[in-house]
Amino acid sequence: MKGIFITIEGPDGAGKTSVIKQLLPMLEETIQQEIVATREPGGSRIAEEIRELILNPENTEMDARTEALLYAAGRRQHLVEKILPALETDKLVICDRFVDSSLAYQGAARGLGVHEVAEINQFATDNLSPDLTLYLDIEAHLGLERINQNKKTRQFDRLDQETLEFHEKVRSAYLEIAKNHVERIVQIDASQELGTVVEQCYQTIIKRLKK
Repeated sequence: MKGIFITIEGPDGAGKTSVIKQLLPMLEETIQQEIVATREPGGSRIAEEIRELILNPENTEMDARTEALLYAAGRRQHLVEKILPALETDKLVICDRFVDSSLAYQGAARGLGVHEVAEINQFATDNLSPDLTLYLDIEAHLGLERINQNKKTRQFDRLDQETLEFHEKVRSAYLEIAKNHVERIVQIDASQELGTVVEQCYQTIIKRLKK
């Protein structure tokens, strides 16, 4: 494939959405390549319907394995409908979350096993891996404080109901994943001012593109 695949990861409250919103126009002004911004779960019609099912706060009885399989199913549909066509036509794809999220949330925090969830997603993605991942790191309690402060402007979903312990497990898993994939993952301190985080993300992407 000719395109470049970049993912942005982080625990809840890391500010991924805000970072991407400011990052995109900066990249569009700088690089010649067409940019496709997307998200997971979701990103395509069918995948967005799966997203609604997963994140609906009323679905409290959802089994952890069901959740993991739904994420993988939505990811597969998103991949074939949007990500792969973009990469095959030389576009730069920036995706809010990808497989690393499933490893952290379902594999570690839900206790299903990182290896087991990785296998499900290897099947779903045909082993596709991002060229670069920006991991926005923030302590769990700070991330949850941000979520509580932005309740009026942020959609409350099923994962927001989870305990601090759950979100601490998510962060620990992310840190372990980042440590094991230093060739792909660049860690950025998301507790900094938004402008600083955006600039660090921008410089990291530009540096990687030059390579």
